[in-house]
Formats: sequence, C-alpha cells, structure tokens
Amino acid sequence: MSSVLDRNPALKQKIRILPDTPGVYLYYDAEGTVIYVGKAKNLKRRVSSYFNRTHDVMRTNLLVRAIRDMKYVVVPTEQDALNLEASMIKEYQPRYNVLLKDDKSYPWIVVTNELYPRVFMTRTKVKEGGKYFGPYTDTKSARTVLDLCRELFKLRSCRHPINREYLDKGKGRLCLDYHLHRCGGPCKALVSPEDYGKQIEQVRQILRGDTAMLMEHLKNEMDRLSAEWRFEEAQELKEQYDAISRYRAKSVIVSQTMDEVDVFGIDDDGKEVFINYMHVRHGAVVRSVTLELHRRLEETAEELLSLAMAKIAAELEVTYREVITSTTPDVIPEGARITIPQRGDRAKLLEVSVKNARQYRIDMLKNLEHTNPEARTERLLERMKADFRLTELPRHIECFDNSNIQGTNPVASCVVFRDGKPFKSDYRHFNIKTVEGPDDFASMKEVLTRRYTRLVNEGKGLPQLIVVDGGKGQLSSAVEALDEMGLRGTIAIVGIAKRLEEIYFPGDSIPLYIDKNSESLRVIQHLRDEAHRFGITHHRNRRSKGQTVSQLDGIKGIGEKTRTELLRRFKSVKRISETDLDELASAIGPAKASIVYNALHPSDT
Repeated sequence: MSSVLDRNPALKQKIRILPDTPGVYLYYDAEGTVIYVGKAKNLKRRVSSYFNRTHDVMRTNLLVRAIRDMKYVVVPTEQDALNLEASMIKEYQPRYNVLLKDDKSYPWIVVTNELYPRVFMTRTKVKEGGKYFGPYTDTKSARTVLDLCRELFKLRSCRHPINREYLDKGKGRLCLDYHLHRCGGPCKALVSPEDYGKQIEQVRQILRGDTAMLMEHLKNEMDRLSAEWRFEEAQELKEQYDAISRYRAKSVIVSQTMDEVDVFGIDDDGKEVFINYMHVRHGAVVRSVTLELHRRLEETAEELLSLAMAKIAAELEVTYREVITSTTPDVIPEGARITIPQRGDRAKLLEVSVKNARQYRIDMLKNLEHTNPEARTERLLERMKADFRLTELPRHIECFDNSNIQGTNPVASCVVFRDGKPFKSDYRHFNIKTVEGPDDFASMKEVLTRRYTRLVNEGKGLPQLIVVDGGKGQLSSAVEALDEMGLRGTIAIVGIAKRLEEIYFPGDSIPLYIDKNSESLRVIQHLRDEAHRFGITHHRNRRSKGQTVSQLDGIKGIGEKTRTELLRRFKSVKRISETDLDELASAIGPAKASIVYNALHPSDT
C-alpha cells in the first residue's frame, strides 16, 4: 500500500510527523468526505499500519485506496479516544465504519433522578434517566468501583420507585440489606432524603474520579485489619485498593452535564499563538480545528482569541452560547457567556483543547524542520536571542566543562555549536597547566584565557555566546577571564546549574528558569551534556594512559616508538620488568634494552 503514499506526498508527510499519543483519526476521500473514523492508543503506529502492507480484508484495501487526506485529534487516554471515536462516528456516519450504538456496546454507571436515587450498571442510556458515568471498556473496574461504593455507603439495591406517595402509603418492607447494615432503610423513611443525598453526592464524586476519600478509607481499613491480624481480609481490601489505583472514573470527552459548548485552548509561543477550537454537542466533542496566528506588533492573547473566535464564527457558521477558555477575549461575541474553569468537566475539556493546540505547534515545527531546515534554524536562533538577552543571533556558541577526580589529571573541554548544531571539528581538549589540586574556578579561568587569547591572536571569529557548566562560582571566574582580556561585553556569557537547570547571568544573583519544553533550554542542555561527555572521555584516556605507561614515560632515552613496541610484545610494564636483558635486547636492541632494564631494576645497578 506504500504506492498510495507515493502518489500523495502531502499525506505521507502528515503521517510521518504524527505523535505517539492516544487520539482519533479521520480519513477523507477526494471529495473531502469523512470515510472512516478510528481510535488509536498510538496515533503514529496505528495510522502507519494502514499503509505499510496489503490487508487480508478487501474492504480495508478499498478504504486505503480511497484515502486522500487525514486529520486527527489528540486526547489524554485511550478511554477518551474510544468515546470521541463513538461521538464522531455518530456525527459523520462514515461509510467504512460500523455505526456504533453505545446503548448496546459498553456499560455505564447511572445515578437515577429519584427521591432516593439508585446506583447501578446499565448498557442502556435513557434520556433524563439520571447522570451517566462512562462508558467503561473495563467491566471489571466498573463493577469494582460500584461494589466499593455500596460497601462504603448505605445505598438501596431495590428497584421499585420510592416517592412521597409510596412512603405515605407505607408499602415499604425492610429487606435483608437493611438488617445486614447495607442499606439505611429509605423504603420506610428511616433515612431522610437529605442525608441519603449527601451519600449520593459522595458517590458522584468517586464516579467523577475524585477517589481520594475512597483510597483513604481503604488504607485505614487495611491498617486496622492488619493490626488485628486479620490478614486475609486486609489482602482483599488491598486488591480493591490496587484496582482503584488503576481505575479511571470517566472520560473527559463525554459529559452529560454539557449540552452545547465551545472550547478554545491557547498555546502561546511568543511570536506565534496556536488556538484550538472544539465544539461540544450533547456532551461530546464533534469538531476540532486549530488556527495559527502570527503576532505582527504586540497583540495580546485576548486580542488574538477575539480574532480567532470571529474567524471560526464566520467560516463555520457558529453561534456562541457558552465559551470555555483560559482567558477573556478582548471582544465578547453577542450572546456568548465566557467560562474560565478551574476544575471539573469544563477544566478537563479545556486541557484537551490546549493539548491539541500544543500538538499542532509541535507538528508544524517537525514539518518545518523537514521541509525548510534553514527557516527552523532562524526561528530557533531568534528564540535563543530573546531568552538569553542577546544583541545578535547566537550562530556560534561555545560551552566549557571541567573534569577531575580528587584533583588528579584535571582537564577541561570546549564544545562548539554553529547554528544550533554540534560542530565537532572545532571541539577542543585542555590539560590544566597552572592550577594545582581540585580548583574548578581557577581551572575555568585558565581555560577561557588560553582559548580566547589564542583566537584573538590568530584573528579567528569569536562566539556570540559562552555557556559555562556550573553555577555562580564558575561563571564569576569565566567573567574575570574575559575582563582581563578586554572581552567583557564583546561576548555574552551565561552559566547553567545542573540541579534545577537554572540559567545565571553575570551580575545577577537571581537565576532565570526557562520553560522545560523550550527549544532554547534543550540546545543549552545539549551543549552542556556534549561538553561533559567530551571532557570525561579525555579525562579517562589521560588516566588510562598514565596508569599504563607512567614507568616507561620516565625513562630518558626511550621514545614513544620503543615504548609502543615493548607494550605490543610484552603486554604490560610488569611483564617487561620480569623479562631478562637478553630477551629485551632481541626486541629493541642491546643499547635500549640496557637503559630500560637498568631503569626498571635500580637495585641491580
């Protein structure tokens, strides 16, 4: 099926940069009609599988041949992908999908709308029948949570309706659950609707995923039973505890509390702002679009959000009612109500929308790197210029690191990046010459002095940025070296501390904390790691060499060629010292053999 992608390079590129995350993918035909909707635990692997082989099922082969375009929506979990897939199949009714009917496929847990609500599992959803949680792909998890709720709270298990008329007539009969203290006796009004309702609200919290109370209860019970030496019962609770730890109460994609809302997630990258739009209908996401907006002047996120909302409303013919977003737009559309959620279903939907906006940005950068690496490099350097307060683009960056073990064989390394990438031919090693003992500060000063004195004398170009691996101490020593050479202000310099990845600037005691996902920080980390690797390798080589040939090195009149020949033939200094003079002479000649023998056996002379 690779020929399908060969004829469609745009589709091939989309698939190449797909993320390794859960999500839903949509296939389109030549007319732009959705012909298939699928879910995936790993989008890249699942979508690629359609095109890398010929399928046994002819219908699948026909689908692949008809595909002309593909879109996708990322979600947090596979459960969310399942729910979104079901809602999109209902929305688009693709001809290659088996149309799903959720009332026959997956179980739900429902809390009924009654005076004394019931809590039970069902595969049939009834409109206005109550609050539904799910659907669940793991029936065992659903049953476990339901059983635990019934154990924690005195919930009724009977099916007959209990209303005011039923209670007034006194028809209720206390069942076995009441006598076993599993039910509060609502059929006889032995528990008030208010008190029973408090228990139901706690059940709803658990089913929404707020399992902290449940977990605490189970842990306390385990501790109590263990203290009473009731280990078998404690083990049963432990199994329930572990099951709840793996449990996911419900999807952020499906919510019965939201009929029709619009969600705008924002990912602000400085110059570009990515805004994802999701339309939620009947509690499910049915549409997702991401816009890329470029800042021309100093437009705020609020202004750009207003622009995006106007564009979506015009192109998709959307009339806003409730808009969920993280900030209030500069201009609120007529009739719209802005909601900025902090928790709950709306907050989770907003999180999904932001994730899709961020994923769109990542995909765009990957595509840009593939199609136009020069533009990607320029954008990266512009970002680094802003982050590190530079006056020019950091096309040439050098990073320094010291390496020693208890002061022995101190060395330093200098690695060079050009246009954000390693330039290994310019890497340099330094053996510390003027510093005795483990003094990283003095070593750093010596290395920078030697490096830039030589570059200046040879008329070679200086870097725009120096990175020092270390905190304020190493940075101060490096700055002192630049001061003495008259280069302070000519070259920008920063230090990076390992613990929290703080960036230190000269004369500023407060470090800069760059976003962990920032490309600027990743380049600096790569520089630091490369300098460390390069320095450690050189340090190990020096130690190894010193330990191997130190005795031979000190012999006057014996050169490198002779030492190499001796080690090649006798393998070690020890074996050389144990060899008699005649055998040494046969290897390197009588004169040199006598020098080596006398040096290794001073007591014999």
